[in-house]
Amino acid sequence: MNFSIERAQETGLDIIKLKDNTNQTEIWIDTGNGARLHGFIADGWNVIDSYKTEEEMQENFSLSYKSAKMSPFACRIENGKYSFNGKEYEFSKKFPDGSAIHGILYNKSFEVVESYTTESGAFVTLGYDYAGEEPGYPFRYRCEVSYTLQPGNKLTVSTTIFNRENFPIPVHDGWHPYFTLGNSIDDCLLQIATSKMLVFTEKLVPNGEFTEDSRFLSPQSLKGIRLDNSFLLEKPDHEAPVCILSNPVTGYSISFFAVENYPILQIYTPPHRKSIAIENLSGAPNCFNNGMGLKKVEDSMRFTLTLEIQRSGTPAGSHMP
Repeated sequence: MNFSIERAQETGLDIIKLKDNTNQTEIWIDTGNGARLHGFIADGWNVIDSYKTEEEMQENFSLSYKSAKMSPFACRIENGKYSFNGKEYEFSKKFPDGSAIHGILYNKSFEVVESYTTESGAFVTLGYDYAGEEPGYPFRYRCEVSYTLQPGNKLTVSTTIFNRENFPIPVHDGWHPYFTLGNSIDDCLLQIATSKMLVFTEKLVPNGEFTEDSRFLSPQSLKGIRLDNSFLLEKPDHEAPVCILSNPVTGYSISFFAVENYPILQIYTPPHRKSIAIENLSGAPNCFNNGMGLKKVEDSMRFTLTLEIQRSGTPAGSHMP
């Protein structure tokens, strides 16, 4: 068959591999740590900057959160506190800066719900039932993450939140992957289909204002540029990429499509400059407090993105509005 699915142990991690045997493309999913994307391998090159071993991951995951599934909130909640329906909540675990960050499912073990292959793809869904044990988020829900590998180095990732309470619950969904196209990100070009950037405070949360940053409307070299910013994707065209990262030196590029309920794009350039975090978010950082994009899920809600890798030539769907 053109596609196959394999279970494996890789450097101490429980991995599910979705394979396109025709193009030698593989998706590696770490089931034991939040169903995170551990690998997206095309032409023998892994564009995901992940942890090399389980030991490295255990030492660094709570600081770098590479490829973490951010649920039920993404990025930061200022001071780890918020109010919802007239009640105050505070998270028991906080980052050194006092914020609660990146949710509470990133290190949870997900179960395989279903997996199958067809002539046109490989598919797997993983699920986790959250029982409301964290005081900062005492709301029960189920999180299911689906990966679909399609021909042409194309990956679609969908997250569905199922509310287990009898009232709406607050949700801010997102991902925290780091991408590498070889060498330094100083060799890379970045293009974003918006110039509307959120203004952050010193605590890296929005102050409610926007500014214009038009540098990335056309491919912009990242050399010397530092980013830790959120961009608002106003009415994204689901048929066109909202972001393209390319490396003319290696010939690789990745196109990002915000398919469903991901109107915010967070970009972070780490000091080591070996990779770049490009994060699809359903709302702005700290939206549990500022309400910017906060979802109140009554029954269920789905969030979907697509990634597409190209090698040399013009990136797929490279026309951006």
